[in-house]
Amino acid sequence: MKTEEKKGKALNADHKKEIIKLLKEAAYSKDIAQVFNDFLEMTAITLSNQVDFISRDKRESRYMEIIKSYGEKQQKLFPEMFVNLVWALEDKAQTVGTEDILGVIFHELELHDIYKGQFFTPQHISDFMALVTCGDETQTAIKEQGYITALEPCCGSGVMITSFCKAMKKNNMNYQNQLVVTAVDIDIKCVHMTYIQLALYGVPAVVIHGNSLTTEEFSRWYTPLYILNGWVWRQRCGITAQYCASDEILKRASEPMYAAFRQIEALIADTPIEANLLPEENTVETSQSPEKPAPIVINKPEPTLYEVGEQLSLFEP
Repeated sequence: MKTEEKKGKALNADHKKEIIKLLKEAAYSKDIAQVFNDFLEMTAITLSNQVDFISRDKRESRYMEIIKSYGEKQQKLFPEMFVNLVWALEDKAQTVGTEDILGVIFHELELHDIYKGQFFTPQHISDFMALVTCGDETQTAIKEQGYITALEPCCGSGVMITSFCKAMKKNNMNYQNQLVVTAVDIDIKCVHMTYIQLALYGVPAVVIHGNSLTTEEFSRWYTPLYILNGWVWRQRCGITAQYCASDEILKRASEPMYAAFRQIEALIADTPIEANLLPEENTVETSQSPEKPAPIVINKPEPTLYEVGEQLSLFEP
């Protein structure tokens, strides 16, 4: 069979069914829910580690811890799952538009029964809500500032966001450079699902493992396009308007002049910024941990004139 024919056959396959088949095959010695969660976590880590050096080492250690818990034959199944997921999302993007795949797999595996009746919004309902939301006001906001922001405080599998991206494309808007998303969920499994799909669909986003009600934040997952397109400079994302230590580290690493400026500022003020720079985080959560991790505590110093100017530019109405 020629290479082109193989490629065509692969793209026409039912990749969702193939992922489910591979998950069940990998679960011969483990619970299917655990295998699904491990697949999500390892995939999220793989994508994150390409761009987020802040959490890379600890997340890589977590990845190795997970993969080593499987036999050699099982280990080879996870890359196949990832390839099929990429193809499945690509097929969706090129045909019906950006849609949720991982949430559908979650329900087809009947994992909602294990997780106390956890259900995600059906695709057709989220599509309708997105079309109602994405109208003239969205177009006006983009004309005024070049992009719009979206906050999903309980993101689940990310279906509401992917539907909004689909609605933007239908209305001749580009979600890859005219939208920046903050997505939050207290369930790390949901954080991973949302992060994976937004990262692979090319959506600039910060997906936060946190509690939208108490504003506690446990970790951040930056999509590749959020970092590569410099959104950390353009739009602060978070549950609150407070400064985030991870964002500050990214800024300093990407712009040496900015890092030098902040160091000089700290010397003049005689209060090292580094004292409040590193969060308590960078502990990577496990999907099955019964106890939620300690939240990141970020002590916000009094804003300097530089920071006040930056804040005004970011939050202008």
